[in-house]
Amino acid sequence: MREFDYIVVGSGIAGLTFALKVAPQGRVAIVTKKELAEANTHYAQGGIAAVTKPTDSLDLHVADTLRAGAGLCRESVVQTIVEEGPARVQELIDLGMEFTREDTISPDGERFYSLGKEGGHSKRRVLHAKDATGREVMRALLAAIERAPNISVFEDHMAIDLIATGKLGHEGDNRCVGAFVLNRASGEVHTFAAPVTVLATGGCGKVYLYTTNPDIATGDGIAMAYRAGAAVANMEFVQFHPTCLYHQKAKSFLVSEALRGEGAVLRDLDGRSFMEDAHPLASLAPRDIVARTIDSVMKRSGADHVMLDITHKPAPFIIDRFPNIYSTCREFGVDITKEPIPVVPAAHYQCGGVLVDLDGRTELSGLFAVGEVASTGLHGANRLASNSLLEGLVCAHRAAQSVIRTKTEFGDITIPAWQSGDATDPDELVVVSHNWDEIRRCMWDYVGIVRTQKRLLRARKRIENLREEIRQYYWDFKVTADLLELRNIALVAELIINCALKRPESRGLHYNLDCPSLDGTLAQCDTVLRRESGNKAARSIK
Repeated sequence: MREFDYIVVGSGIAGLTFALKVAPQGRVAIVTKKELAEANTHYAQGGIAAVTKPTDSLDLHVADTLRAGAGLCRESVVQTIVEEGPARVQELIDLGMEFTREDTISPDGERFYSLGKEGGHSKRRVLHAKDATGREVMRALLAAIERAPNISVFEDHMAIDLIATGKLGHEGDNRCVGAFVLNRASGEVHTFAAPVTVLATGGCGKVYLYTTNPDIATGDGIAMAYRAGAAVANMEFVQFHPTCLYHQKAKSFLVSEALRGEGAVLRDLDGRSFMEDAHPLASLAPRDIVARTIDSVMKRSGADHVMLDITHKPAPFIIDRFPNIYSTCREFGVDITKEPIPVVPAAHYQCGGVLVDLDGRTELSGLFAVGEVASTGLHGANRLASNSLLEGLVCAHRAAQSVIRTKTEFGDITIPAWQSGDATDPDELVVVSHNWDEIRRCMWDYVGIVRTQKRLLRARKRIENLREEIRQYYWDFKVTADLLELRNIALVAELIINCALKRPESRGLHYNLDCPSLDGTLAQCDTVLRRESGNKAARSIK
């Protein structure tokens, strides 16, 4: 057994920020299932939304967030994160983060930061590093991690399950005391113990067939938290990014909303711009509206994609502002300075997650969740663009301050070693790959951008059957990373479906053709799932 003061599962902006802040206080283990830099944060293109100019205001940022959230944001949470955001961004800059600056010189001799504008924002407030902000964020944080004391990094290690005292037979309140962790290289399972465990595992885009997310985004943190007894909330709100590059050889390449912020226009295959008829902000409407409109245009015309056109802008501007998008599209034969980009919506961001307070505290003592894995109430029914990295910074800071203030001891708890029992090596890996593919196709076809009750019920039945097969396979054979990910996406798929079935309205990212209107009685009402309630969702007012 390996003992620490803090276990951090995941290595994106939220997990690394938490680790850096608590490292002076005790031993920290960072568990990440691939290399340290492979996190959802790395792939973030747009930037970090924060008020940094006198022409903007905190009130406007709050109002934009609430408007995008379609009546489901927790206003106090939005207010706090927006107010604390600028200070946390400054800390990131102090660590060495280099945001893109304008040519204009300020009165004190510095160049102003270049601020982008994205869908739903009333002002330019998105700090960015060209169109590869996440890459620069990770560079700065990883450099700081290398300098920090007391941090042990476990790459190619995957958390299997959280260790909860309730399952160990201990009396008293159920609490998290660590996790069982698979060493992917050796196949050995180790026990990691700590009084504080933090989930920072990102989202669940790989639950869907088409996603902008990297392969690691399999909803591991949500699945583990739910199995351990923590509540999850609002899983029906999966954000589909409107513009993912459509090309048979391109894998999950996001075309940033910042292009539309700089004037790019969505057009159908006949060249007609269509967003003006859908929303006053046209191509800069909130993401849920843009994704649904694209989906409607594609279904009506039978097209496989639509086009994103920025060719009316000067080529030098496009290449300088979007070097990553320009070079990647060129690799696939598309010169974005001369021709529109073929794009299609894809699963992008999970607005729900493990139910937490503003300090990342879950319903399970000793367990915290920060970043995309958590449901704080910031995003409501639809995330405002570039609020996610902001949330990760603020909530990781608050979680770190909370555990430092209320330092808990491990206590007198005996944790058993992992037991494989009679499990043998897997004999038919085709079972894993087949079920993986079936779950993702089922979710894309039945629980996508537009839903119906019949599709949701059909999906639930299929996922329940698949989960039973996976359960049997899990107990019969030794664990592998592929099997663990399959087990997790199956559970997360079921949670998404169950939450969707419990929301008989259309709000934000959840659009149900059988319930197309808002239900006023469900305003500020969350769909909350707890394992002990027999997988049935209960509504709770926050």
